[in-house]
Amino acid sequence: MLILTCPAQLQRLEGALRRSLPLALPVYGAVMNINRGNPGEFEVAVDSWPCFGAVLARRSGEVAGGDVGRGGGHRWGGPWRGHGPLACARWAQGTRGCPADAAPAGPPLIADPRRRLDPGTRVGSLSPVHVDLLNETWAYGGNAHSRRYLAELLGRFPSLCLQDGAGQPLCWTLTDAFGAGTHGYTLPDHRRRGHMRAVLTLIARQAQARGFPTFG
Repeated sequence: MLILTCPAQLQRLEGALRRSLPLALPVYGAVMNINRGNPGEFEVAVDSWPCFGAVLARRSGEVAGGDVGRGGGHRWGGPWRGHGPLACARWAQGTRGCPADAAPAGPPLIADPRRRLDPGTRVGSLSPVHVDLLNETWAYGGNAHSRRYLAELLGRFPSLCLQDGAGQPLCWTLTDAFGAGTHGYTLPDHRRRGHMRAVLTLIARQAQARGFPTFG
């Protein structure tokens, strides 16, 4: 495997992966993060360059602990400091990815959801002090393993939340190492008020401003 470190190569790889969505989705998100400051300290490797048949993203210096599924696709494996992801994608036999300029992002999100929120609701971001609240409310949380993972997401990647007048989170979403939204949650007493729609729209707008395409 060849580890790509040249910024120009990584930007060309991002364009090639975009043309291979959704097959390359997890690796594509990791490459986008690498090209925008690399907050997760990832590296990306390909089997050959400039045309490649397999690509892998992992924490820098780690040895792959997972593999790709038969006939293409991806699966997770390997440690991310003991609790995180590794992403792989392999193209079907007879097809290969070759770098090209990235396609333009989708149209900007224009509507401002803050106009529809209650007057006392504020837009903010989460911080490490909220890790216990996140660990209690996450469907996969409630243990030390999940708490470490959530703390690392809070420390490295963007988040967005709605807060009440006292600054307490009411609704939130996190961003993970693959540029994807995760752990979206609204406290039970504040549901059915459009909070999650507002949070997702606002964080999607922030992502678009950083060059991330938004889709689901």
